Amino acid sequence: MILESVENGPLIWPTVEENGVIRTKKYAELSAAEKIKVDCDMKATNIILQGLPADIYSLVNHHRVAKDLWERVQLLMQGESLHTYYLRFTQLINDMNIYKMKMEQFQVNTKFLNSRPPEWSKFVTDVKLVKDLHTSNFDQLHAYLKQHELHANEVRIMRERNQDPLAFIANQQMTPPYFNHYQSSYNNPQWYQISIQPSQCASI
Repeated sequence: MILESVENGPLIWPTVEENGVIRTKKYAELSAAEKIKVDCDMKATNIILQGLPADIYSLVNHHRVAKDLWERVQLLMQGESLHTYYLRFTQLINDMNIYKMKMEQFQVNTKFLNSRPPEWSKFVTDVKLVKDLHTSNFDQLHAYLKQHELHANEVRIMRERNQDPLAFIANQQMTPPYFNHYQSSYNNPQWYQISIQPSQCASI
């Protein structure tokens, strides 16, 4: 239920009619199941906040809805190093264990991989093919992905530059020869595939 709070949003508080006026129920008036849901919403928010670095925490600690908080954190944490993400994920798993939240190893590994930003998609697919997510742990997945962090960062840089056609053209005019080698490698479908959003096609 804590995970559901993060993925699907909090309890929609029920209402009650009193003296012809409709109002939101108080906590004491909720059913047992509804109280559990509210408690899980609060725990989900606390777990996320406890795993954040101070600079990110200061930007999101006003959020009280776990789903909104998590989506905001994902945006703010784009571009963080793999090691920083690994430490944050480890803290999150540790907090879950404190709350006695048990997840299958496959679930933990899937969450670890699927939370990586788009530039990691090719390498995430690779690790899913070579590693058994039922028996491996996310420490091993981190070690595998670490070998490809340089390439993932290069993909992110190219993607960010390509989002603005004018910036891309200007960059092309100033790009040193050695960078063209990397650029040509991105066009090689054998190791990398880039997905272009419809909005980007329209802008191009």
